[in-house]
Amino acid sequence: MTLQRQTRKKKKVRKFRLFMMVFLIAFLAIGGYAAYQYISASLDANADNNLSDDVVFNGSDENVDNVNVLVMGSDSRGEDGGRADTIMIANYSSDTNQPKLISIMRDTYVNIPGYGYNKINAAYSIGGPELVRKTVTENFGIDINYYAEIDFKGFEKLVDAVAPGGIEVTVTPEMTTDEKALGVELTEGTQKLHGKELLAYSRFRHDANGDYGRVQRQQEVLGKLKKEVAEVTTVAKLPKMIGIANGYVSTNVRNGLLLSMGTDVLRGKTEDMETMRIPMDDTYHDARYDVGAVLEFNVGGLEQNAQEAQTFLNQ
Repeated sequence: MTLQRQTRKKKKVRKFRLFMMVFLIAFLAIGGYAAYQYISASLDANADNNLSDDVVFNGSDENVDNVNVLVMGSDSRGEDGGRADTIMIANYSSDTNQPKLISIMRDTYVNIPGYGYNKINAAYSIGGPELVRKTVTENFGIDINYYAEIDFKGFEKLVDAVAPGGIEVTVTPEMTTDEKALGVELTEGTQKLHGKELLAYSRFRHDANGDYGRVQRQQEVLGKLKKEVAEVTTVAKLPKMIGIANGYVSTNVRNGLLLSMGTDVLRGKTEDMETMRIPMDDTYHDARYDVGAVLEFNVGGLEQNAQEAQTFLNQ
């Protein structure tokens, strides 16, 4: 293999890894100054994150064509302590080249295996990614292959590395009057937001839409980040971005699988991302128990959501 071909191959591998790490809510090294960038960013990220170094996860690590990845976003300094602020199932089928995303609202009231009924995000604080996997499988019948655990501080830094000019979104009037809840000050209107502001935009839930609006914004931001990464052409940026992602994302997704999915994306084979939310409209009601306000399934609602989710992921 010639040196030129080896160089082209290395560039492709870096781009593949970068895209997939961002797709998994922010995502996975080279020499000279580039090596310095990678190592420096990675060390800073590892020292600054809240992720566990010893994660137990018993998902089925099989060579399957239809892959489900449990994606969890957490911030141990947040209002819910160590609970998962974001729970998603990212799916990719090599047969259809279709990326899909299911967002599970954090107040969804489910049976946590061995611990009884609680909000689904409590499973994360009780037993980490493995208990979240068991909870999703038991309640919705979805087989999970891998996990990706993301520290929100890494999201901020990765957004700034991937899109230094920001990501364009529309800030609502409610967001401009809730600086305390957001931790940042936003201005009403369509504009480009950087990492810290974009994270606040994604997590905002103090308006009439509550968590429903937050889920929509998270899915919106992920779709726009996907497009930004696919357009990244400056190889000089890649080491730093990969180093940041490597330090703030804990995942057991195989490198070979990352490269396979990344190849499809960068060759333009993938479709636009399809999304779904659990619980679905008209299948639940608001309720309150000793664990607080929850979203409780109507009679037959859990089964309906489970069936629709399975169909969504496998069609």
